[in-house]
Amino acid sequence: MLVKIVTVFLIGIAVLAMFGRLRFPGVPRIGQRKCASCGAPRVGRGACPCGKG
Repeated sequence: MLVKIVTVFLIGIAVLAMFGRLRFPGVPRIGQRKCASCGAPRVGRGACPCGKG
């Protein structure tokens, strides 16, 4: 019984890891959104603090 519980837990963790690596086309990842002029990471939809991007 304990082996079955551990096996189901490990399979669940593997499924969560697969969904974590899933990439949707057209959606930029957090690390890829940067200002074109200063290179600072962009958070949200507002203007960059440098005022150029």
